[in-house]
Parts: sequence; structure tokens; C-alpha cells
Amino acid sequence: MYYVLSVNPGSTSTKVALYEDEKKLFTENIEHTREELDGFEKIPDQLEYRKALVIKTVLDKGYKLEDLSAIVGRGGLVPNLKTGGYLVNEKMEEVLKSDYISAHASNLGGLIAKAIADPLKIPAYIYDAVTSGELSEVAKITGMPDITRQSKCHVLNSRAMARKCAEMQGKKYEEMNFIVSHLGGGISASAHKNGHIIDSVADDDGQFSPERSGSVPLLDVIDLCYSGKHTKEEMKQLVRGKGGMYAHLGTSDCRVIEQRIKDGDQRAKLVFEAQAYQIAKGIGLLSITLFGEVDNIILTGGVANSNLLTSMIEKYVKFIAPVVVLPGENEMESLANAGLRLLKGEETAKEY
Repeated sequence: MYYVLSVNPGSTSTKVALYEDEKKLFTENIEHTREELDGFEKIPDQLEYRKALVIKTVLDKGYKLEDLSAIVGRGGLVPNLKTGGYLVNEKMEEVLKSDYISAHASNLGGLIAKAIADPLKIPAYIYDAVTSGELSEVAKITGMPDITRQSKCHVLNSRAMARKCAEMQGKKYEEMNFIVSHLGGGISASAHKNGHIIDSVADDDGQFSPERSGSVPLLDVIDLCYSGKHTKEEMKQLVRGKGGMYAHLGTSDCRVIEQRIKDGDQRAKLVFEAQAYQIAKGIGLLSITLFGEVDNIILTGGVANSNLLTSMIEKYVKFIAPVVVLPGENEMESLANAGLRLLKGEETAKEY
């Protein structure tokens, strides 16, 4: 019997779940206010704050840390990863804490897992990290030789929902081609060909989202960087955390924005429509990588609960393939099941 703790840090929340083998014992969504998170200069600075909340949640639910068999965190923006599981070793911990990788809440997944697991002498894993994928050499090349593309998307939920969509049709994930758009605080899209993520549109090179800027004209960004208006850290926050709809409307809560639209706020309506338009453009771009051979377009993530947004997107992309809306996430179960497979030796954890 194995007890696996799943930890999934998001931009404004930390999800925690405990499983006994495949049985869910509890799941909890710890929400963080903007004011709480604004007190930390960098995302890694949130480690002790979030770790303490995770431990408190486990204990408050009546369970002991000593009973845990493994902890699986959501993978972060570590470069050059394949899909699947990795042991969080010291080298990976160092990278997750560094400025070498982009700031992203998922970077905390492996850090929290290792911080709790080490004193217990149990393994800490990450699984289906944000940067994992199987891009071809052609897909990695950019117009700047010093910058190489890598896959960046919400791999964990995207693969889980692609598997679910295939099962709904009585098929295997490895037999089908999907484009998956994960709609959350950040929005990313990925092209899945026969079980492999062959390309993606990340939250900083495509559509803007509730709190991220997406792709913007580079020359204008360069001018803004050297304008003296913002520090380097402030510029990073404009890209992730305080960009997108938050920058335009002062909130990243789609429920609040939709209510403003219902109340006649034309500016909110325009920004919301622009977001849907850009999401659709990203999906169209990825359809090319599959030569148009797309079985389904999947809209998932928490923001996919917005019928207004998904209907706007579907209007643009339904000519490519049938649209399937699978709102919410299957992440905690996916992380726990992955940890169970690793503990049982059904999969082997890779070393970074």
C-alpha cells in the first residue's frame, strides 16, 4: 500500500491531494490572494510559505507525514525534458531556484516536493513538466541563433485530457492527433501526434491570457525595456503575473470580467474577445504542424468553464476539427497515478 501526495502550485493557488494507491483520500485547493503573493519578490521566495500550507493541510486532514511513500510535484520550466517522470535531485533543485529558467509557479512543484520529502527520506518526483515534449530539430530553430525553441505548455493536464478524449471515442491516445488548448491563469496550446507533443504555443509566444502578456511586438518590448520606466523584474511581471487581462482590466478573474460584460462594460467585452481571437490563432497555427490532420480540438483548464469564452473560440476553429470542451483539470489524479507507477516500477524515473 502506497500513500502518494500530489502538489500542484498554480499562479494563484496550490492544490494538494493524498491518494492511497488509486483511492483519493482528500483534495484541497489552497487559494492565495494577490496581496499575499505580491509580498514575494520572486516565485522561489514563496517556497517556505507554500510548503508550510501544504504540510498544515495534510495534518489538518488527520494524516501523518511519516505515512507518505512519495511526493509528486507538478514539473516546472526545466529545459530539455522528455514527457514522464523525473527524480528531483540537487541539480534539478538548483535549476528550479535559479534565474536561468523563466519565472513560473510550476517551478515550485519540485521544490516543495523535495523540501517535504528529504527529511522523510522518501522520493520526490515531478511528472510531465511544463517544458517536456518531443519537438523536432526543425521546430526548435528561431530567427535568433542564440535562442532555441523548446516545448512549453501545460503538459500534465493536456496529456491527461487528450487521453480522456481518446477513451471517450473508444481509442488510444497514441492513435490520434489532437490540438489541446489549456485555459488557465496562463494559456498554452499543444499539438499531439500519436502520443507525442510535437509542437506548442507557450504563454509568452502566442495568445495573451488572464494574467500573461503573450506575444507582443519585439521592437516595442525592446524600447520599453530601455525606457527607464521598469526594472528587469517589473518587465518580467508584465509578461507573467501582471500582464494580459489583468493589465487591461485590473483583474484576472474571468467571472468578474464576464459580469462586467453583462453590465455593459464595452472595454471588458473587447479585451475578452481579443483573448478568444488570439487563442484561436494559436490553434490554427498548430494545425499546420499536423498537416491539418486533426481529430479533435480540446479546450480544457479552469477557464474552459466559461461558456462565453469557449463559444467564441469554437466559432473560429470548428472548421479545423470538432471541438471538445473538457473544463477543469485531472492533474492531481494524474500526478498521484504517476507516482504510484514509479513506486511500483511500472515506469522508471529519469535523472536530470
